[in-house]
Amino acid sequence: MRGWLAQTAGGLPKTFWYLWTGTLINRTGAFVMLYLEIHMVVEYGFSPAFAGLVLGLFGGGMALGSLAGGVLADRWGRRSTLLVSNLALAATAIVLGFVFQPLAVAALATVYGFWNGLGRPAFSATMVDVLGPSMRLRGMNLNYWAINLGFSCAAVLAGVLSRTPHLTVFLLNAGAQLVMAAIVFWRVPETQPVRSAVPGRAPVEGSIGTVLRDRVFMLFVLLNLGLWIIIEACKLIPIAMHQRGMDAADYGTVIAVNGIMIVAFQLFVPRLLAGRDRSRVLALAALLVGLGMGAVAIAGTVPLLMLTVVVWTAGEMLNAPVNGTLIADLSRPEMRGRYQGVASMGFTAANFFAPVFGGLLLEHAPPATLWLVLAALGVVVAAGQLFSGPVRERRARALQEPKPAVTEGANLAPAAA
Repeated sequence: MRGWLAQTAGGLPKTFWYLWTGTLINRTGAFVMLYLEIHMVVEYGFSPAFAGLVLGLFGGGMALGSLAGGVLADRWGRRSTLLVSNLALAATAIVLGFVFQPLAVAALATVYGFWNGLGRPAFSATMVDVLGPSMRLRGMNLNYWAINLGFSCAAVLAGVLSRTPHLTVFLLNAGAQLVMAAIVFWRVPETQPVRSAVPGRAPVEGSIGTVLRDRVFMLFVLLNLGLWIIIEACKLIPIAMHQRGMDAADYGTVIAVNGIMIVAFQLFVPRLLAGRDRSRVLALAALLVGLGMGAVAIAGTVPLLMLTVVVWTAGEMLNAPVNGTLIADLSRPEMRGRYQGVASMGFTAANFFAPVFGGLLLEHAPPATLWLVLAALGVVVAAGQLFSGPVRERRARALQEPKPAVTEGANLAPAAA
């Protein structure tokens, strides 16, 4: 056990552990959207389509915030961007606690999503900055474990707090955001690499457009978007439960399986994946996620719904550490914030597409339609991962190879060139 712990968590820098602690606190307090998922139809009185729209606007706000956050992380700095994100999240959560009018809830959910997305690229870039290539898989896996440990606590708290005064939920969330801001302010230094220009040349610059024109990277982002559309459709399970005459409050119990599995087993995943082909792992993950979410079509009881979560969570667990390291490996170091921003947009945009279009299908199509479409999407993503894998790995290797120093104006011999 001592040897396993050393291999899993040993040797990681202090800054990583401060970030890890902030993740745990932040995600434990992130029960606001879970609270809304459970209560928008039952207590707020929103229709399934409008509830899906609110969740989608939250995701759309995150996608826009991710793009802006990627630029700010490179130009303004990781630390400053993180501080602004968490302070603004706290303020928005408090305002959201006083609002019940549908359009106001939708608008504030969009703003809340924007501030949430703003900090993601800066956080990811800081994580990559402090973790060298040899520690990246372990660090990403540990952080993902903290995310889901916090999410499991949040899922339980969302159920417990459903009987407390409405405003209490939002005030507790704001408090978690302020604690995260304090950790960043006191313990997390600025990690943005200092650019050193070659004499006689301007420093290397780029833009979001540079990232968007990177076809290898953007195909990977598109495949991630497809995978996360399937996963984020879990937010529609409470609506499906309500339509089937089940108690939507049991959703907290159902979705808690996701966090419990990840907390119990995620730390063993790196050893399981050691030496495996990354593209095949990602393809298997997509198939499991599609199968699990597709099975919701025939799951008519809480235990059966919990079983579907077991299947798609297994795929999510395989995907997460490999995905995080690949995004880092495919990012140009001088534009790491922008690459992380666009990658984060791929994840967060799923928070828009899944609930908006999924909500429409739940309301206007036969009950099984949404879940069967998600199963088919899982097959498409798996095929895409296998097809694009070789080119992606060649690009990753090329970016990780050290560049030889070139003296300005030197007359290179053909062999050296």
